[in-house]
Amino acid sequence: MSNKIQNPNNKKYDLEERTAKFGEMVIDFARKLFKDGINRPLINQFIRSGTSIGANYMEADGAESKKDFQHKIGICKKEAKETGHWLRMIARANPDKIDESRALWRENRELVLIFSSIINNSKSKSKI
Repeated sequence: MSNKIQNPNNKKYDLEERTAKFGEMVIDFARKLFKDGINRPLINQFIRSGTSIGANYMEADGAESKKDFQHKIGICKKEAKETGHWLRMIARANPDKIDESRALWRENRELVLIFSSIINNSKSKSKI
């Protein structure tokens, strides 16, 4: 499976790079947060799920079968959805960071939609 995605405008997107950049954004954002009793567990969960999206995508990209690929892409989607949850909790605990969290939330939402589309496309192609 290739990690290059073609869009209608003929631009290629490297999903491996995009998920890695997202993980870096998660780390950079987390470093700016105050480490108190409420934030510490939220930050830990947020970093774990946010950085695992890229790692799981790399596993999916090297999948041994279509079924393995679909399973690993499903994990990417689940981790992205979980990341969105932790980001929401962090925004609630840190109202001063809401504006900064919005850019992360948008990118996270796009990743969820991309993985959903990949799952749907790979399932429809396997029925042909």
